[in-house]
Amino acid sequence: MTTNDVRLRPVQDDDLELFLAYEHDPEAARRSRFTPRPREAFLRHWRERVLGNPSGRVRTVVADGAVVGNIVAWWEGERRFTGYWLERAYWGRGIGSRALALFLREETVRPLFADPFAGNRASVRLLEKSGFVPYEGAEHAVDEGFVLLVLRDPAAGAP
Repeated sequence: MTTNDVRLRPVQDDDLELFLAYEHDPEAARRSRFTPRPREAFLRHWRERVLGNPSGRVRTVVADGAVVGNIVAWWEGERRFTGYWLERAYWGRGIGSRALALFLREETVRPLFADPFAGNRASVRLLEKSGFVPYEGAEHAVDEGFVLLVLRDPAAGAP
């Protein structure tokens, strides 16, 4: 079952409790290979480092009127990264693909990197369908099971 009405909007403080619950879903944590943070640490991180980052781009993903996740972009040194998190009930419905497509219209920095856990094939496939390719010569944490992908500006060549 697909959802047709997918949109992005600025994050509201009330969204954070939902994002916290999504992060604490055991299957989502396993697939992302991310350890969920305690509530106060999560809220502090989001309010100070994510929403408080003036160079970040942060959006809530809404599908059929419901908050279903988030998508963000941030700088790590000289590289711009993107990441997302969707509530498990909405996986496999095309929402992530549509949300990322909308986000990439707003987030025009290229190259744009992503570093999903390699074992999360659905997330890797979603990124690849959106134009991300493996980054050659990546010194990234491959030993830890993550893959470094890049979305290049076709006119600019390799990053």
